Amino acid sequence: MNIVTLSSPGGLDQLKISDSPAPGEPGPGELRVRIHANSLNFHDYAVVTGAIPSQDGRVPMADGAGVVEATGKGVTDFQIGDHVVSTFFPHWLDGPAPIDNFTTTPGDGQDGYAREQVIRPQNWFTRAPKGYSHAEAATLTTAGLTAWRALVVNGGLKAGDTVLTLGTGGVSIFALQFAKLMGAQVIATSSSDQKLERLKALGADHTINYKTTPAWGQRVKDLTDGQGVDHVVEVGGPGTLPESIDAVRIGGHISLIGVLTGRSGEVPTSKLMAKQARLQGLIVGSRAHQLAMIRAIEANGLRPIIDRSFALEEIADAFRHEESGRHFGKICLTF
Repeated sequence: MNIVTLSSPGGLDQLKISDSPAPGEPGPGELRVRIHANSLNFHDYAVVTGAIPSQDGRVPMADGAGVVEATGKGVTDFQIGDHVVSTFFPHWLDGPAPIDNFTTTPGDGQDGYAREQVIRPQNWFTRAPKGYSHAEAATLTTAGLTAWRALVVNGGLKAGDTVLTLGTGGVSIFALQFAKLMGAQVIATSSSDQKLERLKALGADHTINYKTTPAWGQRVKDLTDGQGVDHVVEVGGPGTLPESIDAVRIGGHISLIGVLTGRSGEVPTSKLMAKQARLQGLIVGSRAHQLAMIRAIEANGLRPIIDRSFALEEIADAFRHEESGRHFGKICLTF
């Protein structure tokens, strides 16, 4: 089978595709899954470029979707032929978050899904939404579930709420889609007027070009009659957080889920206190969260936005496309 490995210390030129023996038969409680798709995330990019150090020879990619080829003794949740998608935290099945690191995350602390076949415990997967392609299913593990947890699980999103999304990456577009699905209003930002038009086509009620409107937090307040939004899906980190605090209403909710502008920086704590807002960090979600999200997707027919798909052997080019920032939605590998 084809498999991608990453040599230390990382870098896109250190990704190597090779032929590896098939994994054999699954043991008790395990599945053998034929992987057909991955999707790219900022976390995967940090691993393959060496920003997050990983073990020499690591198989990258946290998001994997495919078909169950064989089941081990005692498997009860799946049958041969089921379409499945991986989970980000394989040991976080339900309840409060039990982990604050990536030691169990495929593609980081564990070998991931940039390969054609894998044997893993059945709890490392859920069923994919009915009717989804493998590429569509692969977008859910990280980006889809992060947006779902930020708004629905942690934020308690309800009809009539207002949501602010930043940019046009996978998490932000999923957040827009989930918010509209739940009957919320959405204000979306981008530096590209062309992308802003595409966000409007997806249902954004208002859009802001943050390059031509650098004080976009105030603009959000103007669009909400001076109140601010109920929820901010904050993917930028220290470079955008001050404006997000300006944009949120008194007592509102900011989900801190990304560090695209850096890992540290000044936070206007007095302004956050004055807003009496809830700033909550989160990393993806549990298997139970993923199951709930998939039920909602199947009930409402939501489909993810895929910018472009690459072949497995084009993995470095796929990450270069992500690096360019030209994409709108998810980038996938299909094989």
